[in-house]
Amino acid sequence: MSYQSADALQEALYALLSGDGPLAALVPGGIFDAPPPATPQGTYVVLGEEDVIDRSDVSGSGAEHRVLVQVVSDAAGFLTAKSAAARIAEILPGAQPALGAGRVVAIWFHEARARRAEGASLRRIDLRFRVRVEN
Repeated sequence: MSYQSADALQEALYALLSGDGPLAALVPGGIFDAPPPATPQGTYVVLGEEDVIDRSDVSGSGAEHRVLVQVVSDAAGFLTAKSAAARIAEILPGAQPALGAGRVVAIWFHEARARRAEGASLRRIDLRFRVRVEN
């Protein structure tokens, strides 16, 4: 198993999302690689939890990173959050960002869950992606 590319993958995913103009227009609250200390107003994105599974084989070490990307919005309905989530689901699958350590083989959309949060005052969409990395 290899976890040595985890930090490089976090940086690459953040760069992909923060460098996308259409996504920036949909999330004026910003894109964070850690939850912000105070809840921003509007809609924002947070790179979240990650589970890693060994995917080493005879060709070398590798891992599958199961990454959570959250869209949070204080908009009245889910439309704003869903628009941002849809854009993220366009950006990440198929992307092969360069890593300082290792190589992204592929990124796949895995699942999404939309729900109300904080007493129904926020809308949150959890997007999960599978990222295959070889070292």
